[in-house]
This record gives sequence, C-alpha cells and structure tokens, in this order.
Amino acid sequence: MTKKLEDLFNLPPGPTITDGQDNDETYEEISQNQLVIAETNRAIDKIDAALPTVNDLVASDAEMDDLAKLATDSFTNLMDLAMNVEARFSGPILQSASAMLGHAVTAKMAKMDKKLKMVDLQLKKARLDQNVQKVTPAGGSAADPIEGEGVVMSRNDLLKSILNQSKDSDK
Repeated sequence: MTKKLEDLFNLPPGPTITDGQDNDETYEEISQNQLVIAETNRAIDKIDAALPTVNDLVASDAEMDDLAKLATDSFTNLMDLAMNVEARFSGPILQSASAMLGHAVTAKMAKMDKKLKMVDLQLKKARLDQNVQKVTPAGGSAADPIEGEGVVMSRNDLLKSILNQSKDSDK
C-alpha cells in the first residue's frame, strides 16, 4: 500500500518489504505447505487402497433382495390368511402384514441408500483427483514447483496492454 492511501484512509502503516527476509519466510511457508499436502496425499492413498478391498457389496445386495422378497411373500400370505378368517381376528393379522410390507420397503431403501453413498464417494474422489490434476502439471507431483514468469508493471501499463490486446483482436 502506498503512503498516500494510508494517509487518505487513516490506516496504520503497512509492513515494509525487505528483499531477503520475506523471501525466506515465503519459502519456509511453502515448504511447510508441501509437507502438509504430501501427508494428505498419503492419507488419500491409504483410503484408495482400502476402498477396493470391500468385497461383500454384491453379497449384501443379494441379501437385501432376499429379505425384501421374503417380507413381500410373508405379506402376501398374511393378507390371504386375513381374508379367510373371521373379521374380528383379521385386525392383528393385517397389522402384521403391514409390518412385513414395511420391512420389505426398508430393505429396498437400505440397498438404494448404499448405492447412492457409493456413487457419492466416487464423485467426491473424481472431483478430488480432478483438483489435484489442475494443481500439478502433467507428469509432475504435488511437490514439484509450478514454473511461471512474472512481470512488474504499474496499473496504467497493465491497462494499456489490455487495451492494445483488445484493439488487436478487433482487427
């Protein structure tokens, strides 16, 4: 910030920039961030290694289908029984049939919830992988520095270059 802006807005004086001191602090902070990123990547790799080892997903789907079918069959049997007994005895039987149908629906919902959670985890992992690829260059790792070029220029010089680029694109 410039001295004129500080005076205009009655701000306290800003930090002064020295050549060696700020660069050392910046490099130290960057190296600490790289260590944290590397640790996070190791944790993500552990999670990735653990996910494929879950093997009983198909078996539990089959079990939920079996439970739903069993509950639906029990509902049908209880409904038939309730229709064949006296009216005064059919109330508790119909109540039990309703409970069986509720269990069938719960089994199907549990199966769908599990599938939705797996899809959600896969989407989150894909988004994380995409973000990591944006940050790291192709073939590089997260610890590799990003190379670039910088130019020091004033605001007026920047505006002139933007205007010149827009004029060149109009032609």
